[in-house]
Amino acid sequence: MELGNMEKTKQNSHPVRRVLLATDLSARCDRALDRATQLAAEWQAELLAVNVVESTQSPDMVLNWAYGADEANMQIVQQQLRDDLATAEVPVSVKVVKGDPAVSIAEVANQGACDLLVTGMARSEPFGRFILGTTVEKLVRLMSQPVLVVRKRPHGSYRRVLVASDFSRASSLALQTALKLFPDHQIVLFHAVKQSLAELASDMPQQLQADAGFQTKANEFYDAIGLKASDRARVTLHVEGGALEPVLTQYVRKHNIDLAVIGSRGQNSLMAGLLGSSASKLLHWLPCDTMIIGAQQSAD
Repeated sequence: MELGNMEKTKQNSHPVRRVLLATDLSARCDRALDRATQLAAEWQAELLAVNVVESTQSPDMVLNWAYGADEANMQIVQQQLRDDLATAEVPVSVKVVKGDPAVSIAEVANQGACDLLVTGMARSEPFGRFILGTTVEKLVRLMSQPVLVVRKRPHGSYRRVLVASDFSRASSLALQTALKLFPDHQIVLFHAVKQSLAELASDMPQQLQADAGFQTKANEFYDAIGLKASDRARVTLHVEGGALEPVLTQYVRKHNIDLAVIGSRGQNSLMAGLLGSSASKLLHWLPCDTMIIGAQQSAD
């Protein structure tokens, strides 16, 4: 069920022309709504909002993940979506669908030719169960678009963007996506190096980017993906010793990073071990928004 008078936006050179917002209409999704509308306005893109009816519950739960899936309730949900997006200064359309959340959202994204999914960070039921745990893995694997999980309240455009990298194809897609979506930004390429107990106990400095070997590896990484000189000039390599989650979280907090971009393609990728049981751990740890580039994502 869809409603909206989405007009064609004026010609836009940015690669994102339609943003998809997945929301349960609760207060905890307000940050995702604000970020989706901000990005759509900045990129002169259209905004499509979707709410998924997952299962039948009592009618008073209709505005909390749209339980109670009769036609009247769906119309109530649509009206709530329209009200929430009434002040958006971009073309808006809303859609309410029934089914499995991950499958339904991926289908809407593909059918609507969306370029980015924006959704919220939640700790409590029912949305917490959707975005954290196994369903986020399913969603990321189904999506051919980046998935942006919003945690922080937006205060304008993203300013400091970081890409987590292990120099794999997964992280090359993450870097290329970040450079494409944020063409005017400097990008931090963050690489964590595992250390032995002896190294951790020594006076070896945590910051390792002075080691020419890592810069050489980064240059080879740039060469392999055909990164042009103007894009290389926007990337700053930062290497630290330690496990990824704590050192990345510490860096994000210390440098007030707004957005971390992470790849998830392949069994040997940076996120292969993080998706699933550890996905909620990473999303809980990072005090910033997180964009995950899934298995179906292309850098083209």
